[in-house]
Amino acid sequence: MGFVQGIGFRQFVKSNGRKLGLTGWVQNTNDGRVEVLAQGSKEKLEELIKVCEKGPFLSEVKSVQVQWEEKTEPLDEFRIAR
Repeated sequence: MGFVQGIGFRQFVKSNGRKLGLTGWVQNTNDGRVEVLAQGSKEKLEELIKVCEKGPFLSEVKSVQVQWEEKTEPLDEFRIAR
């Protein structure tokens, strides 16, 4: 999704994903970005995208890239992957 450093972005995404009733995961990538996989209704997913674009307090989100895919296997919670 984007480049983030030291602002609790993964916890922010996990918390908001759960509040929206979504399942999935959020993780840091090796190149310093954050990747999110989320499952739920399109309406709730779009809400999470807006939340990610804004970010937590004192964050600066430069860009969010979205790729829509068909759901493959259902996930049972929203968690931090790594």
